[in-house]
Amino acid sequence: MHRDGAPYGMVGERCGWLLARLARGVTEAREEANEWGDPDDRFPRGEEELFAFRYRARTDIVGRGELRCQVRTIPVWKPRGPQARGEWHLTRRAFVEAWGTSGIGLRAVLTSSQLATFLQALVAEAEDRLGTCFGMERNSNLINGAGTIARPR
Repeated sequence: MHRDGAPYGMVGERCGWLLARLARGVTEAREEANEWGDPDDRFPRGEEELFAFRYRARTDIVGRGELRCQVRTIPVWKPRGPQARGEWHLTRRAFVEAWGTSGIGLRAVLTSSQLATFLQALVAEAEDRLGTCFGMERNSNLINGAGTIARPR
């Protein structure tokens, strides 16, 4: 990952595999009908923290960045009429936060569609770099296809 042209963090094989699976999970969640009517509010069920990649130790030279994503529900009061009667409108958004070695952090608030696009781009870059920079076979399945393994239904 880069920020303003400078290296900001690194996605390795295991992280790439997890991100590829999550990208597929976000896409599937958007296709499902559930209590969240708006597809942009749909995220995979389960934990509110979708991923967290952190330093193993402060002296760790591999990666040198931290990246995490949490899904949060945001309530907004929508009044109806002059008597101030209304209802709560709930939206869900992914909060993606990253910190580089310099200590500078970034935060993005994303819809499920924007998160899927971000994850797909991140995985594509990791696949490209791992496939060429580390001398792996071009059709290696270490990341390629990680999100496409058929799951039992």
